[in-house]
Amino acid sequence: MLDTEAERMTAELAPLGVLRMYLIGDYARGRVGPETELELLIVQQTEEPFRRRADFFVSHVRPRIGTRFIVYTPQEFEDLEGSDPLIAQAQRHGELLYGG
Repeated sequence: MLDTEAERMTAELAPLGVLRMYLIGDYARGRVGPETELELLIVQQTEEPFRRRADFFVSHVRPRIGTRFIVYTPQEFEDLEGSDPLIAQAQRHGELLYGG
């Protein structure tokens, strides 16, 4: 189910302005159970405030499984590299699903 859902979402990313997308959390670590949510860290050029960015992906991508979107702008990603635990998780243990 995860592979199919990730492929479906990946096909929709470029038109949404996504530059990179990482799989993080329990899925990336291989610790998956019935209640495990898909956690995606996304780098997107956007003017939306941080707290509203996930809503954009929920409404545009319409995931079919429990999904948590964490969205940074390219500048935020660069500025927070080395200090933000989610970015560190993406770089150390995550899987780059889209972009480069």
